[in-house]
Amino acid sequence: MYLKWLYLMALTFVWGSMFILIKKGLIGMGPYQLGALRIVFTTLFLAGFSYQTLKHIHKAQWKWILISGFIGAFFPSFLLALAETEVDSSVVSMLNSLVPLNTVLLGFAVFGIASTKRQVAGIIIGFIGTSLLIFKGATLHSNQNYFYILYVIISTLMYAANVNIIKRFLQDVKPLYIVTGNYLSIFLPALAVLFWSEFFTQTTFGDPNFEMAVFYVGILALFGTALLKLLYYKLVQISTPAFSSSVTYLIPLVAIIWGVLDGESFSAIQGVAASVILVGVFLSNKTNIKKV
Repeated sequence: MYLKWLYLMALTFVWGSMFILIKKGLIGMGPYQLGALRIVFTTLFLAGFSYQTLKHIHKAQWKWILISGFIGAFFPSFLLALAETEVDSSVVSMLNSLVPLNTVLLGFAVFGIASTKRQVAGIIIGFIGTSLLIFKGATLHSNQNYFYILYVIISTLMYAANVNIIKRFLQDVKPLYIVTGNYLSIFLPALAVLFWSEFFTQTTFGDPNFEMAVFYVGILALFGTALLKLLYYKLVQISTPAFSSSVTYLIPLVAIIWGVLDGESFSAIQGVAASVILVGVFLSNKTNIKKV
């Protein structure tokens, strides 16, 4: 019981710091370059100590490993980077809180995974708090292009589908095996994007912010991707899909702190909304015999 809360807190800090790292990385490279380099770095980190785990993945499981890799890692890496070219990192993190709601909806409608009434109430309350955060963020940042939030919304749908796939089809596969299989499956496509985005050119290497951008992406890949995925998949396996996705309710709290330290705006009403989100997290962890 306490272990899943420990994972939740660790994921909150690691994942909440991810958005500011993306923001810093974009200073010295484009969104496609950042997304692809992040995947390449993560794959290299994992391959250095875990490639032998692939032999433990059964042939029938590879289909779901591949699908999980693309919808849970490949496409979101680019979508979130694209979003942060126009929207503040703290706002993107707030929008990321749509994942739990989408997880419940997809789990019920597509995967046949039931949730309790109390969990659904927690998701709804958390979503209300998230909506308040988004609304106030839009007011504070009226000069930003909020059409780019569509990239975040699409990524949350993909994350939600990935949670349900892991819970439904990869429940018996160790998290390290899943993560390693995910990234080795998308390594070559990411490398292709890296070449396509003209990463290996003098223009890119000559940018005065390039070296620091690579440093931030390296940190992002090691802690915000490789470590994060291992912790998250483990959390998915030892808890419910609703609870494991509730980490995204807490992520904005960390991301907002980083954003404020970096000069982004934050108001008192956003603090109230954040408290509402915490109530949603608490309720989503409660169980009830009666299902809906």
